[in-house]
Amino acid sequence: MSPPTFIVARDPEAPPAGLEGAVVAIGNFDGLHRGHRGVVARAQALAKKLGKPCALLTFEPHPADIFAGRPVIFRLTPPQAKAAQAARLGLDGMIVLSFNRDFAARPAVNFTQEILARRLGVSAVVAGYDFRFGAGRAGDADFLRAEGARLGFAVEIVDRITQDEEGSLDAVSSTATREALEKGDVALARRLLGHPYFVRGLVRHGDKRGRLLGFPTANIALDPSNRLRHGIYAVTMAVDGVLRDGVANFGRRPTFDNGPPLLEVFVFDFSGDLYGKEVEVAFHGFIRGEEKFDSVEALIAQMEDDSAKARGMLKGR
Repeated sequence: MSPPTFIVARDPEAPPAGLEGAVVAIGNFDGLHRGHRGVVARAQALAKKLGKPCALLTFEPHPADIFAGRPVIFRLTPPQAKAAQAARLGLDGMIVLSFNRDFAARPAVNFTQEILARRLGVSAVVAGYDFRFGAGRAGDADFLRAEGARLGFAVEIVDRITQDEEGSLDAVSSTATREALEKGDVALARRLLGHPYFVRGLVRHGDKRGRLLGFPTANIALDPSNRLRHGIYAVTMAVDGVLRDGVANFGRRPTFDNGPPLLEVFVFDFSGDLYGKEVEVAFHGFIRGEEKFDSVEALIAQMEDDSAKARGMLKGR
């Protein structure tokens, strides 16, 4: 039996097929970290009780970028990655609403009446205690509850979660996760997220320099907002449903061209053609920062050492 299809709908004018009468968890959910799971889990429990599908209701671009007038947020989960993680959590779909200044300026009642009730026909809404919406951020938990009662959908508000089965969640936030990744601390990011930090993208053609050095790489351009520390990482790459170990460099290649940031993944014990394929790369360990070498020979020796260290980090994963 094939797995159920995960539905992604952008700016639907009517309930998306398969998500009719859905229970929606509302928020930005950047990272879908352990702190977000409380909202998602509550929505899933309510959907099961009501016999309805369950979906994320989220916004693109990130509202902080719109209010700042420029990209300012290091996106932990750009749309594709967010959808992938939501599917892994067992949700049925993700509804994406385009966010801009006009959207933000609409009265809160427009969001509840026109979007939640009329366009989406939700059966229930679950939101975090600090969720705000509408002009002047006038829509709060009390307003949402009152609107639900008026318009005929259930509302549940999830209080701040301070502890789960893994211990304290006091430090869990998208901001804390971004700060960890900016330092290259992928181990801390994993604890905060509840899963390894990962990126998704298409393998593109590069300058083939890695092949000449004996380390052919799959090259992926990451989301422009990405501020992961430049350096060498132990990684896994998922491609065509198969998970493979590898070592990756994210950075500007200062030994050669100091060009735009690029993720270059050397997949161990692999010789197939990956060009044009969509892959997912998960980061399991930080090896060292990116540096410039005086000779190609010194770089190759270091790459061999990096590969050995990555294999050690990934052993028994």
